[in-house]
Amino acid sequence: MSDKVTLGKLSAGVPGLDVLLGGGLSEFSFNLIAGAPGSGKTTLAHQIMFSLATNERRALFFTVLGEPPLKMLRYQQQYGFFEMDKVGSCIRYVNLAEDLRAGDFSGVLARIMKEVENFSPSMVFVDSFRSVAQTARSGNEGVADLQSFIQELGTRMTSWQATTFLIGEYLHSDVEANPIMTVADGMISLAQLHEQNTVIRKIRVVKMRGQPHLAGSHTFRITDDGIRVYPRVLPPLADDRLPGVDVDQEMRRIPTGVPELDAMLHGGLPQGHALLVTGPSGAGKTILGTTFLQAGVKAGEKGVAVFFEKGSSRLRNAALARMVQSGEISVVESRMIDLTIDELLDELNETIDRTGARRVTIDSLSEMALYLAPEGRTHLREVVFRMLSALAKRNVSVMVTMGVDDDFTRLRLSQADIAYLADAIVLMRFGESGGQLRKFISVVKVRGSGHSHDLREYTIDDDGLQITPLGTEYQGVVHGLPLVRGT
Repeated sequence: MSDKVTLGKLSAGVPGLDVLLGGGLSEFSFNLIAGAPGSGKTTLAHQIMFSLATNERRALFFTVLGEPPLKMLRYQQQYGFFEMDKVGSCIRYVNLAEDLRAGDFSGVLARIMKEVENFSPSMVFVDSFRSVAQTARSGNEGVADLQSFIQELGTRMTSWQATTFLIGEYLHSDVEANPIMTVADGMISLAQLHEQNTVIRKIRVVKMRGQPHLAGSHTFRITDDGIRVYPRVLPPLADDRLPGVDVDQEMRRIPTGVPELDAMLHGGLPQGHALLVTGPSGAGKTILGTTFLQAGVKAGEKGVAVFFEKGSSRLRNAALARMVQSGEISVVESRMIDLTIDELLDELNETIDRTGARRVTIDSLSEMALYLAPEGRTHLREVVFRMLSALAKRNVSVMVTMGVDDDFTRLRLSQADIAYLADAIVLMRFGESGGQLRKFISVVKVRGSGHSHDLREYTIDDDGLQITPLGTEYQGVVHGLPLVRGT
């Protein structure tokens, strides 16, 4: 028998936030929501409150010198989480402005406790608590009064078994030295990072007593439905090393849609592999990616197409357009110019889980870098690593395209040193032959498997990509080296 006290956990009702908190909010805890003006503190507090408030778990929201309740309600009701029928019944707003102007902390505390006794809430919110702190007298006496008030408030709320949230405009530089931190059980910090005309919102759990919260800064967005947090985590390891898994089934080969390329891969792409298709503009990378999805549909597998360049012009491919219209292929297409990998992965994973897709084409990493926020462009290798790790967990087969400049003098496999992250690499190149610019394809690697080392010529026609069969004679120059291929 264990004598340990078990902490009750409350789901915050904010997508992704429970992951950061280590499973949810600790019941009866005393928490601080901090951040600069406009960072989303009040919206976060309201989303938590409306998610948790019921007739059995009521909430009191105290406003101080910030927005009056009517103005606050007018804006907060624009979000999807807002439920008007909860206001007045299980959520009550109280304005403390007059009590605070009297300048006596004991009077403010008395008013708070009176409202708590009358309404018996399970949650208490005070916004903005910094307004309370700023009324403290200067000098050591004022700091002592404030700290005494905070400690008394925390003790009273705990005795009433209420989960408490203090909302304030604190910066990282001053919050940790604030007397509130000696009492607070948890602290959530919100910030807006401005870089190169881009603003990215970040959330950080600075402190959460008694539970293993997730450290670091994580992206969040404020949408029509409220706040959505995108935890920066890697997925759990795949289950392919566990007993009972059919290894032969997991390592089966799947067709790419180009028979000669399947032969070069010694039977097709291994299921669950990520294939990087790299080459210069005009080499046919997008066509190969589309063909890969078509081959999946023919085999009864749904797919996901992730596009970044030229919008829906990709759908001018009639076959692809029909597959999208029929629901066999789903399209993930971002138009944000400050995209983060966390948001992209969230939408991609949701689409795969919803449709049961088994194939994904990402076209292309080069264009994706243009949409990423500056942090993502700087750390493109980390972005690709997290994306391929998440897809590997789902055991989907992936074809990723990437453009590289072909200067005909050296062999280049990728940008940003990401080639080694892929399980397989197909290189598409141009070469001079007979006064013509011709196309050539080769398999650079297939992890855990043999493959062809031939350099094969290919053409593109109305039926797609056609690789010249073995035995066809041709000669020319590729990357400054003479090319001869015969029977």
